[in-house]
Amino acid sequence: MSKVFTEITPLSEKDCFHIVERHKTEFTYPLHQHKEFELNFIENGRGVRRVVGDSVEEIGDYDLVLVGGEDLEHVWEQGSCKSNDIREITIQFSGDIFSGELLAKNQFASIKKMLKRAGHGLSFPVSAVMRVYSTIDTIAREQSRFVQFLKFLYVLYELSVAEEVRVLASSSFAHVEKTTESRRVQKVKQYIDENYSKPLRLSDLADLVGMTPVAFSRFFRQRTDRTLSEYIVDIRLGYAARMLVDSSKNISEICYECGFNNLSNFNRSFKTRKGLTPREFRAMFKKNKVIV
Repeated sequence: MSKVFTEITPLSEKDCFHIVERHKTEFTYPLHQHKEFELNFIENGRGVRRVVGDSVEEIGDYDLVLVGGEDLEHVWEQGSCKSNDIREITIQFSGDIFSGELLAKNQFASIKKMLKRAGHGLSFPVSAVMRVYSTIDTIAREQSRFVQFLKFLYVLYELSVAEEVRVLASSSFAHVEKTTESRRVQKVKQYIDENYSKPLRLSDLADLVGMTPVAFSRFFRQRTDRTLSEYIVDIRLGYAARMLVDSSKNISEICYECGFNNLSNFNRSFKTRKGLTPREFRAMFKKNKVIV
């Protein structure tokens, strides 16, 4: 079976980051992954389709995304974009530039948190893009490498304190460790991850952490910003998306193996959350993969 293209970035051990600015009329790079973090800014690309893990979205006039994690595949493809001058600025950097001691400092707390979340891919709102636009606009052309690095740090900091940042890929698709949540939430999430194909009842999950169903339902939503049922559906859809990409099982098999008991409900939920039907999602990944 074909695999996702693994990109070897131009980043050397002596570089803090690699930055490139391009003006293009189309996107041709295949679905790929790499071990470095990537901050990608696109201007004048309305209609371009962005794929990060199992998140598929059509972008607007501005798009700014941070991707981190070796196993998180991503691609930008033409979609319905008709622009003759798409501007793209890509900054790739290794997490090694921030030593453990540096990230432990109070001034870097928000950046540390953001880099952890980037394993799912993060999409920044237009308000955050506008706050860093003037810096991103000039960073690639900055002659002083030291000043360029300072500008890069400024962009990371401003993005790390931005509000309404959206996580893109689901946990079950991105395979990101959950190490900073409360023990109760971790315990329930681990149980769901191990039993997503089975019926999951609120009362059983509440018993697991010694809480009443009502109290646990409220507790889970406060800690995750999602209802328990929303989380379970997202986990099941994430595993379904991974199976669509990595297996040759038919859609009906995947539906029932991921805990859905109704094929039409599965198709409807998948289309609502991912923007594509399961069949379209599989075809898109198959088209974008390359044999390595």
